[in-house]
Amino acid sequence: MAVCQSTELKAAEKPNIVFLFSDDHALQAISAYDGRLKDIAPTPNIDRLAKEGAIFENSFCANSICGPSRASILTGKHSHKNGFMRNGTKFNGDQMTFPKLMQKSGYQTALIGKWHLSSDPQGFDHWEILPGQGNYYNPNFIQMDGSKKRFTGYCTDIITDHAVEWLEKRDKKKPFILMCQHKAPHRNWSPAARHLTLFDGQDIPEPKTLRDDYSGRAEWLKKNKMEIDRHFYWGHDMKFHGKSVMPEKILDGINNMEYARMTDEQKKVWDAAYAPKNKKFIDDYNAKKLSDDDILQWKYQRYIKDYLRTIRALDENVGRMLDYLEKSGLAENTIVIYSSDQGFYLGEHGWYDKRWMFEESLKMPFLIRWPGVVKPGSRPDEMIQNIDYAPTFLEIAGADIPEDIQGRSLVPVLKGDAPKDWRKDIYYAYYMNPGTHNVPRHDGVRTDRYKIFYLPQPDEWQLFDLEKDPLELRSVHADSAYAKVFKEMQDLYQKRRTEVEAVLE
Repeated sequence: MAVCQSTELKAAEKPNIVFLFSDDHALQAISAYDGRLKDIAPTPNIDRLAKEGAIFENSFCANSICGPSRASILTGKHSHKNGFMRNGTKFNGDQMTFPKLMQKSGYQTALIGKWHLSSDPQGFDHWEILPGQGNYYNPNFIQMDGSKKRFTGYCTDIITDHAVEWLEKRDKKKPFILMCQHKAPHRNWSPAARHLTLFDGQDIPEPKTLRDDYSGRAEWLKKNKMEIDRHFYWGHDMKFHGKSVMPEKILDGINNMEYARMTDEQKKVWDAAYAPKNKKFIDDYNAKKLSDDDILQWKYQRYIKDYLRTIRALDENVGRMLDYLEKSGLAENTIVIYSSDQGFYLGEHGWYDKRWMFEESLKMPFLIRWPGVVKPGSRPDEMIQNIDYAPTFLEIAGADIPEDIQGRSLVPVLKGDAPKDWRKDIYYAYYMNPGTHNVPRHDGVRTDRYKIFYLPQPDEWQLFDLEKDPLELRSVHADSAYAKVFKEMQDLYQKRRTEVEAVLE
């Protein structure tokens, strides 16, 4: 638990913070993380932060779902402590959050982009947010007076436009924190017009576990509803018009609402890109040229290319922000962070989405540039979580860190002087029960080598040896060779639950 601390800094000496935040950005799709997609879909602008600052190898979320992750960031607390345990509830903005304390410390605070916490933001001098999930094309933004304004264009570009505009108009006498929060690359992965044909003619490598049969682990994995093979929608995910010609393979029921928002010109460009590819696929299906595996491969390629296309615009806009900071003279005294609310499955285990405590969605990116403090090109391996962001921002601002914050300030770690008692494991909990995609509630602990989690509904444990089984294909909780490890991890799990006062309903 963080201890109360305060730093006396003059306002002029306090660094600014630009927090660049995306939605569902998998580490596999950030080239600085050396994932399997780094050569095909590089992210050069995000990578700039890794080269000029630090990239954290062991960054984890506390609850792998959009709203709860954001609530943990605002409060520095696990979901059961901040009250926002699952999507669809309403964040209690009356509680203490780091923006409120930064305001008291003399900072201007601004939030532009995706919010996804139902209630209006508090603690921000300026905010402009997407309603709910928001839209990629011609998005609406809720204003501080409650009105909505619609802007023509692509959401990722517009969010950056508005963020730069705020930076231009801000009070230049005060330090600031700007939370620039993007929708991309959230489902339904609708690319910008300029990227609709990106990766055409290329085959994106498939993950080794695309055809996972879920053996050797909890039976519940077979009940999930987030498989590329069985749970994509004809219009929403696969970008077809009309009814599915193969409803047993690609579901009907959710249309592509982004297309409905487009201008005639946008639709024209969209159809020019998708229609020929869609027609060929349908013609091949009708001609019985496609096996079940051919269809799976096609769906994977459509999904991963659209996902990566949305990231191309995201990376471009990270570059726009970095270039603005350089040209405006702000870069030298501005900390820049890039993160996302959790990881994502890019076909691993046959999945899209997140939620599970498996590595692809448990890990979240964290890259930071702090000139003069963070060593360029460093790759810290300390285990950090999104509950650490709030105390970090507060220490940077010279504000007191409330005693009930559960995260720890990263400032010593960023300075290359991690405390000897820095955490050796992290606690995770998911509460949807089972909610969208039929992923059940579960919680657990991860160390540098082992991961244990408990599913109360089937009353079942899972234990993975990440060193011997990095793809998490076999739970060893019932393996006699791991009996001692299993007992030690169960004890650690109970200890951490007691410490955080966990509640798994």
